[in-house]
Amino acid sequence: MRGLIRWLGRLLLIGVVVIAGLAVPSVWIELGCRPQGDVAEASSLLPPRYHRAEARTLLTYPEWHIVHAYDDFAATIREGDPHEFGYVEAVGGYWSSLCQLSRASGPMGGIDGSTKQLVHTIGISFTAEMMLKAAYEETIGRLAAMIRGEERAPLDDLSADQAGDYAAFLTQTPWYLWDFRADSNELVAAAGSTLRDRERRVALRLEYRAKAAYAGVIERAVAEVGLDQLSMRSVVSGASASELSRIEGVQIVGSVASGIVIETARYRAFTELAKKLSSMQVTFAEIAGNDQIMLAALSTSADEPGALLSLPRQGRDDYRHLFLMPVADLTGRIASMRDGALQLEHIHDY
Repeated sequence: MRGLIRWLGRLLLIGVVVIAGLAVPSVWIELGCRPQGDVAEASSLLPPRYHRAEARTLLTYPEWHIVHAYDDFAATIREGDPHEFGYVEAVGGYWSSLCQLSRASGPMGGIDGSTKQLVHTIGISFTAEMMLKAAYEETIGRLAAMIRGEERAPLDDLSADQAGDYAAFLTQTPWYLWDFRADSNELVAAAGSTLRDRERRVALRLEYRAKAAYAGVIERAVAEVGLDQLSMRSVVSGASASELSRIEGVQIVGSVASGIVIETARYRAFTELAKKLSSMQVTFAEIAGNDQIMLAALSTSADEPGALLSLPRQGRDDYRHLFLMPVADLTGRIASMRDGALQLEHIHDY
């Protein structure tokens, strides 16, 4: 009995240490990355019920950093192996970007409580997932790949395809709606008899099943509190209401002195729409009640003038740069990227 109590005590201690370790980045953010600068006064053309917190244009990036990390992982294992991915680098990029963007949110009023809770919660979950994957792939996974040799096993290629499809899915849809069980079943159907295939089948099926169970919990929790708004309103000028109404995804809902009020989808769909509007020389006067917005662009240069933040992309030879700009400059900036070294990746709405 004493031996059992001793082992339970050790497990409890390990659990406390792990939880404390996962909490360290959140504490660091709260203490060392406070919003800086005075809050800027702003007026709006849209009624308050259509406003979204302006600082969220900055604080949507940590969520997208996770999406990008999955995309980088897919790019890495397309020809390489999972142990080649920089798990610590991915986690470090999440927390360091959150720190810098938190500091930059001062003039926008700082981070609201619900957004702060969200980015810390998903950051801790992301950290735990990456560290668990690193612990496995750097040991057992690496050994299995070493025994396999240079020739890839069927499940190496299948898991790379699944990772790529999952990363693409995340650009517009919440992660917990992905069918992890279907991926698990696909692994079983395609597995060969080699050691590497058996190892991939066991390891990835355990991962997919765990994610499927966790996704079910999150989906039920979201159903109770309600989904985030999937659309937003903007004020634009430079085109008539009839011209705008012919664009797929644009709904005309009214007008104000500065232009036409439209309603559009958010997330990735908004980036694609903004590209179309830029080609028509349409400009935004306001988006979701805000006059500042951030976008991400890619280039082969490690530094770009005016970038708020620059990060390397894993599995590729380029860099991601974040730029904060007036909403009125958005479509002009997009147009300037068409034939330039910078390539638009994503507009971070609110």
